[in-house]
Amino acid sequence: MSKNRFSRRDFLKTGALSGLAAGSSALGFAPRKAERKSSYGDAKNVIFLVVDGMSSGTLALADLVKQSETGEKTHWVNMYESDKNIYRGLMDMAPLDSNVTDSSAAASSWGSGKRINNGAVNWGPNNEQYKTICEIFRDAGKSTGLVTTTRITHATPSGFAINMPSRGMENEIAVQYSERNFDLLMGGGNNQFSAERRPDGEDLYATFSQNGYTVVKTKDELKSATDEGKLLGIFSDSHLPYTVDHKSSKELQRDVPTLAEMTGEALKRLEKNSKGFILQVEGGRVDHAAHTNCPSGLIYDQIAFDDAIKVVLDYTENRDDTLVILTTDHGNANPGLSGLGSGYRQSPPMLDTIKDYKQSFEWIYGELGFHWSDDAVGGHVTVNRVRELIEYASSTKIEEDEAIMAFQAFTGEFRAPFRNRQGPEGVLSGILANYNGIYFIGTNHTSDYVEIAAWGPGSERIPTFVRNTALFDLMVDMGGVRDYA
Repeated sequence: MSKNRFSRRDFLKTGALSGLAAGSSALGFAPRKAERKSSYGDAKNVIFLVVDGMSSGTLALADLVKQSETGEKTHWVNMYESDKNIYRGLMDMAPLDSNVTDSSAAASSWGSGKRINNGAVNWGPNNEQYKTICEIFRDAGKSTGLVTTTRITHATPSGFAINMPSRGMENEIAVQYSERNFDLLMGGGNNQFSAERRPDGEDLYATFSQNGYTVVKTKDELKSATDEGKLLGIFSDSHLPYTVDHKSSKELQRDVPTLAEMTGEALKRLEKNSKGFILQVEGGRVDHAAHTNCPSGLIYDQIAFDDAIKVVLDYTENRDDTLVILTTDHGNANPGLSGLGSGYRQSPPMLDTIKDYKQSFEWIYGELGFHWSDDAVGGHVTVNRVRELIEYASSTKIEEDEAIMAFQAFTGEFRAPFRNRQGPEGVLSGILANYNGIYFIGTNHTSDYVEIAAWGPGSERIPTFVRNTALFDLMVDMGGVRDYA
């Protein structure tokens, strides 16, 4: 057997991390409490928390900003310093056809236990269709739920539930959701469900309603909906807004629930099943902010995801029947706080400027009529307009030459040594790095081994270095649903 492959039997052996606890206090780590070895089927419930596109620098940046704002560390970091039985390691997220994964291949590795090509969703290179983990738990009589800040038809939630040759077939993914009878779906994606927005004119809201779902489209409707039965919650035409934009709009705060609020509602509904449930919760827009090198979008969506972690920590407190896995699917753009100033002493006050940001880069793009995938804006944009929007969104005064560089990026005229960074996202973040200290290495996914942490029954069986596909076996075995796989 390859040293990089972990089979189902490996998870049924003694956990690889358990031996570290004995001498940990001497190294400055909080000692773990003694924990019995778990057995097949011990996890009535499985909660899978995934923040999409989180590089290690993103985790650190969110923690530093939260400490500066509140005096408290993020729940993720604070958990590591607690005496809670947390098992931590690194995970190899490679897909079948590259060293760098996309989100559909990454989620599918967990959702079906198979490595597949980038761009596919639980669909093999020879058109194999693998049974998904949500179907397995559903067939075993357990409840199933997916919660995300992206479109519910996006890659990561689909990776637990859908078979599709291409992740871009989101209209088809929405139809497949309507056929698979999962219990709870919450996120964005009205364009994929509304008869007025779908190319085929099909009203999927009506289909879900006929299938017994309660359909909600605002936070108030979610709060007032019955706790019984299946639920479809769609709160935006596309993805949900970035947290920094959400906080700046009373309308968005009124109508769009936060990830933590959706997570709480999901747990309240799913736990009614006496046989248990599986729930995936995705902080998906962290990845989008990393792609666009948007520091405020990145940091505050990471903190919003951390708020959802707290909801799950509270839910699992004093119970021993729920396996929780906390991870990311890949790094993205690898941001970090640079050491600037004499003795690097300017870095803390520079990072603190993030707290004054009012809007994301996405908001700037919207004001200019620009999409991040476009090459350039039209001729109506001026240097002064670009400068005005940057300064308003970031509460930062920039220099004239910096405004010109940003304008050139929007008009497709800027050139950089690394071509990946010559679009508006790379240039805007580079300019603002002069003031906030945060620099990104690029605008795409990276091949990083990713952070994984877990608690609850079966968590002790996760090796310190694990292959992505092994998590499928862990969830299926600890959930006691292997016979349905």
